Amino acid sequence: MAKILYRLGFWSAKNRLKVLLGSITLLVAAAIVALSMGVHFGEETSIPGLASQKTLEVMEKEFPNPQSGLGKTQLVLKAPDNERLSSEAAKQLITAKLKGVAADPEVTSVVSPYDNHSLNADSTIGYATITYAVPGDEVTDQSKDSVNEIAESLRDAGWQAELIGDGYVKMATSSPTEALGVLLALVILAVALGSILTGVLPIVTAGLGLGFGIMLIIIGTSFLDVPSFALSLAGMLGLAVGIDYALFIIARYRQQLAEGYERREAIAIANGTAGSAVVFAGVTVIIALVGFSFVGVPFLTAMGMAGALTVFTAILMTIFVVPAILDLLGGKVKAPAKRAGSKQKPGGHGNLWGRFVTGQPLVAVLLGVALLAIIALPFFHMETGLGNDGHKSPDKTERRAYDLLSEAYGEGYHGPLVLLAETDGGKEAAANLNKVIEEVKTYPNVAMVNPAVTAPSGKVSLITVMPTTGPNDSATIDLVHLIRDKAPEIEQQDHIKIGVTGSTAVNIDITQKLNQALPEFCLIIVGLAFVLLMLVFRSILVPIKAVLGFILSLGATLGFVTYVVQDGHFQKLFGFYAEAPVFNFLPIIVVGVLFGLAMDYEVFLVSRMREEFKKSGDAKKSVLAGIRHSGGVVTAAGLIMVAVFTGFILAEEPMVKVMGLALAFGVLFDAFIVRMLIVPGVMTLLGKSAWYFPKWLDRLLPNLDVEGEGVMEEVEKKQREFTKESNIRLLAKPLE
Repeated sequence: MAKILYRLGFWSAKNRLKVLLGSITLLVAAAIVALSMGVHFGEETSIPGLASQKTLEVMEKEFPNPQSGLGKTQLVLKAPDNERLSSEAAKQLITAKLKGVAADPEVTSVVSPYDNHSLNADSTIGYATITYAVPGDEVTDQSKDSVNEIAESLRDAGWQAELIGDGYVKMATSSPTEALGVLLALVILAVALGSILTGVLPIVTAGLGLGFGIMLIIIGTSFLDVPSFALSLAGMLGLAVGIDYALFIIARYRQQLAEGYERREAIAIANGTAGSAVVFAGVTVIIALVGFSFVGVPFLTAMGMAGALTVFTAILMTIFVVPAILDLLGGKVKAPAKRAGSKQKPGGHGNLWGRFVTGQPLVAVLLGVALLAIIALPFFHMETGLGNDGHKSPDKTERRAYDLLSEAYGEGYHGPLVLLAETDGGKEAAANLNKVIEEVKTYPNVAMVNPAVTAPSGKVSLITVMPTTGPNDSATIDLVHLIRDKAPEIEQQDHIKIGVTGSTAVNIDITQKLNQALPEFCLIIVGLAFVLLMLVFRSILVPIKAVLGFILSLGATLGFVTYVVQDGHFQKLFGFYAEAPVFNFLPIIVVGVLFGLAMDYEVFLVSRMREEFKKSGDAKKSVLAGIRHSGGVVTAAGLIMVAVFTGFILAEEPMVKVMGLALAFGVLFDAFIVRMLIVPGVMTLLGKSAWYFPKWLDRLLPNLDVEGEGVMEEVEKKQREFTKESNIRLLAKPLE
């Protein structure tokens, strides 16, 4: 692979204009196709086969609702002090305002607080339901502005009027704050690469790759069900790895220039050596993301595939476009300036960190392990669930609406349970059904049980149960499990088959499914890491060390997220507004993504150590060389990742914010504590034994040549042949 990339680097540099024009043409063509086909993101988060999902399908069949897929908005109202919604003046005001809402041609129906009987006990709070003719994500901004203007007019009259529902609230998959992360990345790149011009190059190539990947995802939405929030993960990864991968090749190119290689030769060597590591690291990330499909959750599979696609386009742009731009820029990208005294002290100045870690390896390892272990402690009480509008900023109208509904009807309003009762339709069916309702009322944490609604068939009834607690509360989860545990007994005694469904029950089942899949997914990822690293480094102990380091950084990441999001610490610092469970799919995403990124840093750092060890046979010297040559690049790459993900932490959408927090601190822990502190310390302690590999296994397994040994051998061969030809010509030249 390294030799192919070496030749590709030469070809791209030689045909620089063709490569650049071709890549831009591809992006423009993909954009034209994507925009002509339209954007068709779905918001489906169900999992086929769940008990609640099966019950939901039966319910939809027995109780068909033509408005089930249409957008709905709740206009939640709270009367001014000393006023009631039930007063005649209030009725006239609200009715007049709702007529204005109904005038919107997109609105199919408006149900007032008086018609839906939503007034609370003291008639201070109620809500109107607005139904649109289109799904929630297709409601126009004009319709939203119309209802927002009416809410604003009510506020001016002294009322509190807030809006909530999928007809008004749409998840923001992008945010202007992402640009701040890119700006921080540019500063880091300019410092690391010595100039702003060189620093812009990785951002340009990453932008090309991300743009192409996003266009392909949009095209895919016309054929596959892709959730809109998949774009957030794809955007984070595509941008971050695109910048990092370009940085690795540019840094190696500058090193080759410093060693005296001709520019085009240096480009080819960088593409063959660092490019091989880029391809391996990128494929590792892609495998981890595609691995989401093993969990058996469709929306998670779509997220993984979307992320994998942007990583793939980032790899393509890196190995094709970066060499072309480097050749185009010519002498504007310079070799790093040599520091005074560097020849006399190759392991000294500029390698202070390396001397500390190799001088006190046990201290470094114990310090790093202890720090990550302490940060990981909150992980052991982590609770997962789904977010809701109650976790957003109080500045958002949907958050204020959520709080008003909680004030009026209790937290359980947001998490009703729907019981589907199937009877034989006999004479005793109604009596048995009432008996079941009375029994459910006695269960703990039940605030209210509505009368049964029977389907036209007469054999299926719906019973709505309102818990006392919210949808993510452990008491609500216990109530779902209690009803299911009692179901066989009810069926035997009363001949009624009970199923539990509704959004709360479905979310509980999804969370349980994801939690059950997490250990198996971790084993797959850890096993994959061990095999891949064994192939790359031809070692047994190095992969074991890498896997243990990954587990440490993973535990610390989830522990820190739990400490902030669930336990409520540093919430103002990171812009969170309420304690909440960790998003149920976040642990699996962190495992997959962090694994891929961790292997990036492991490969770039340790491959340089192995390269030096094969030359010198000195284990300690190889660790110092790895830190000296690759430590700075890994540090810069880690800082760039953190900067990009920080832009997502500053986003308003809680789901995006939590993903950004987890990935930013995951990279921080892995790149700086594991790879730059623990790994060099362990490698120093292991000495030469780190590189032990059974000869029979070495012969059996393929050699991936990630370090580009074959490339360097070919370059050295060319140099020897060139020197030999030069000497022959010199000897053949007649004396004057």
